[in-house]
Amino acid sequence: MIAIRAARPEDAAAIAAIYAPYVLGGTVSFETDAPDTRAIRHRMAASDGFYPWLVATTGEAGGDAVLGYAYATKFRERPAYRYVVETSIYMAGSAQQRGTGRLLYEALIDTLRAQGFTQAIGVLSLPNDASITLHEAVGFRRAGVYREVGFKQGRWIDVGFWQCRLNDGTVPPTEPRPFRDVGVVRG
Repeated sequence: MIAIRAARPEDAAAIAAIYAPYVLGGTVSFETDAPDTRAIRHRMAASDGFYPWLVATTGEAGGDAVLGYAYATKFRERPAYRYVVETSIYMAGSAQQRGTGRLLYEALIDTLRAQGFTQAIGVLSLPNDASITLHEAVGFRRAGVYREVGFKQGRWIDVGFWQCRLNDGTVPPTEPRPFRDVGVVRG
């Protein structure tokens, strides 16, 4: 049984282990050094309870192995962007192609909607058919491409932007609620 829950500090080692192959073995991430457990724990804490970090687990008592994680961050630094988030998702190799990523990403999107954010932006290195399929399956639509903006593994890489409308923008806008006040939302 798959369980979706808020990530905890003790999940940082599993999250770092899931992320490392994406950093070291491909171009999905533009980082070149895989962050360790401490760095992941710091990133999680930096969300300060405002932006969600979720994990998909086996849901087994005593086991509860982390299969993947998804999170949201500030889209850009300027205050006018505070209603928009950037999202990311990474799955362990053993959990790919089983639908777990979709369950996890849907929970993240549902949570962000409940928080009151208006848009989610997914930033994907291209080509990346699996990630495009996942993003579009949960409501993202292609918004644009920046050509040859990342250089990794000896080549230039395009970056695509996918956008998902979470809530209608109101005037004046309603401030998003912190994740710590909303919790994980499913459906």
